[in-house]
Amino acid sequence: MAISAQDVAKLRKMTGAGMMDCKKALEEANGDFERAQDLIRERGKLIASKRADREATEGAVIAKTTADGKRGAVICLNCETDFVAKNADFVALAESILNLAIEQNPATLEDLLALKMGELSVADLVTEKSGVTGEKLSVSFYGKLEDGYVIPYIHMNNKLATLVSFSKGINEEVAKDVAMQVAAMKPVALDKSSTPADVVEKELHIAKEQLRLEGKSEDMIEKIAPGKLNKFFKESTLLAQDFIKDNKMSVEAYVKSADAEVKVTGFVRYSLND
Repeated sequence: MAISAQDVAKLRKMTGAGMMDCKKALEEANGDFERAQDLIRERGKLIASKRADREATEGAVIAKTTADGKRGAVICLNCETDFVAKNADFVALAESILNLAIEQNPATLEDLLALKMGELSVADLVTEKSGVTGEKLSVSFYGKLEDGYVIPYIHMNNKLATLVSFSKGINEEVAKDVAMQVAAMKPVALDKSSTPADVVEKELHIAKEQLRLEGKSEDMIEKIAPGKLNKFFKESTLLAQDFIKDNKMSVEAYVKSADAEVKVTGFVRYSLND
């Protein structure tokens, strides 16, 4: 049967698929819009299956908070090429997933993927959009924070995003400075006490091996290694790091200079390039 341009445009609006893909689907479905949508979804699944072993290393990493600034989320929607990553429809898809995360507050990435966006789950919608772009798409990361005040920061054209939480409201410029610090300096933990045990063990092992290569005795190694570990904590934990805008003070001291009562309580950082 003849397929009109209006029908093609209608299906394109419904699915976001390309004009030729919509025309082909309508022709195969004999003008049945429901069947045509199914065909486009099936094509998305086929593309996703064929490209399952491809590296989806480009994409968009974005963050935002609730209107009251007390809860925030970060998501990463991956694709294969920077060309698709910069496409307005791709960015809009990432934003719609992030908005859903902000609205529904899922506990985990798996929970986010199971949420419904219209008739489809997030996971199925992303698969369907693989058919539109012709590339493997996936949601690879979801993180969230909640406290008295949370600030988001997006860097490098949606290549990196951070969230930082505070025990209460604080000057926005100060909060943004801390979020930028997280982006630039890649801390492994908030402070010494919150550094994962396996990270501490690894760094201590590295310190001891370096000292052995320098010819130090085992007695000396046991005395010197803790000092090297403390240097690691200073360089690699957020609150102890030198503040990038004034290295005469730590990040913790900078925050306290703005408000002696406020505490930095957590951070999330995700980058496509790490």
